[in-house]
Amino acid sequence: MTAYLNPTWEAGRDLMRRGITGPIIMLNLLRFRAVADYSATPELTPAVPISGAQAYDRYMHHTLPLLKESGGALLFAAQGGSFLIGPDTERWDYVLLVHQQSIAAFMAFASRAEYQRGIGHRTAALEDSRLLPLVEQAGLRF
Repeated sequence: MTAYLNPTWEAGRDLMRRGITGPIIMLNLLRFRAVADYSATPELTPAVPISGAQAYDRYMHHTLPLLKESGGALLFAAQGGSFLIGPDTERWDYVLLVHQQSIAAFMAFASRAEYQRGIGHRTAALEDSRLLPLVEQAGLRF
């Protein structure tokens, strides 16, 4: 099984090519490790082993003030689980909706050195993830 933890260069290029103007919502699907793996960032390793969910809490504690400073906001956070419609072998532990003013604001936020100093908690926490940029469709009615 392939894990997706970081965007590829191609995915970033394709996002920029979409030419999105205005606000964007990022749909985050997160699957946590049973035990956080800090091997990529040993300087962040806690004194005792912690769960992936606990490591993600540390990431969020570090990240939320920076997100707010950037003009972004956490709109929704919820416990996930198995799909009602979808593969029965796939589950997501946590779901987030994150608002950013624009793609440029998102990129500036994500590239800040202060943000990058805490991203190791995210990497340690996650077994797998998905990040889907969403753009509201004005005038769309059902």
